[in-house]
Amino acid sequence: MTPVPARRPRAGGRPPARRPAAGRPGASASYGALLTTGQVLARFRDGPSTGVFTDGSCSGNPGPGGWGAVYVRDGEVVEQRYGAEPHTTNNRMELTAMCSGLAMLEPDAAVDVYSDSRLVVDTLTKWAAGWERNGWRRRDGEVKNLALVQQAYALARTRPRARIQWIRAHDGSRWNEYADSLATAYLRAEL
Repeated sequence: MTPVPARRPRAGGRPPARRPAAGRPGASASYGALLTTGQVLARFRDGPSTGVFTDGSCSGNPGPGGWGAVYVRDGEVVEQRYGAEPHTTNNRMELTAMCSGLAMLEPDAAVDVYSDSRLVVDTLTKWAAGWERNGWRRRDGEVKNLALVQQAYALARTRPRARIQWIRAHDGSRWNEYADSLATAYLRAEL
C-alpha cells in the first residue's frame, strides 16, 4: 500500500472535544491547548533531539481526526507531514502517523521512531509478526484497522534498523509535542 499523502488543514475547523484542564491527574500544560508548532518550539526544550516523532488525534472517537509526523536530526526538522480525515478514529490516525513517519526514512536508517500510542508500538514490535503467521488473525478474531497495520508493519520490516519506541504523551518532550501540534492542525487556522 502507498503511504497516505500529507494534506494541509482547512482554516478554522470543528472545535475540539473537551479535554481535562492542566493540573488534573493525567493532564499537562500542553494537553488540550492546541498549540501551534511555533508555540511548541518556544515553550518546550526537553526530550530526544533526533528521531521520528508521530502522533494521531481525534475529536470524538469516531469523529474528525488528524495525524502528524516529524523527522528531526540534532534539533532541526528534516521533514514533516500531516493530514486529516473527516470521519476516523484515534487508532487509525496513530497508525497513519506511524506509516508516514516510517516512510520518511531510508531503508538503512538507524533512527528511533517514537509514538505515544502503546497500541501502535506493541502492534508493530510484539503482535504483528504472530498475526501475520496466523493469516492476519488474532486468537480472538479480526485485526482492527488491518490495512493500516499491514502497511505499518511492512514499512517497519523494510527499515530493520529503525527502532520503534513508546514515548509518554504530553510530558513536555519537544518533538512529541510538535507531532501532537501537527496532528491537531486541522482544528486551528494556523500550523
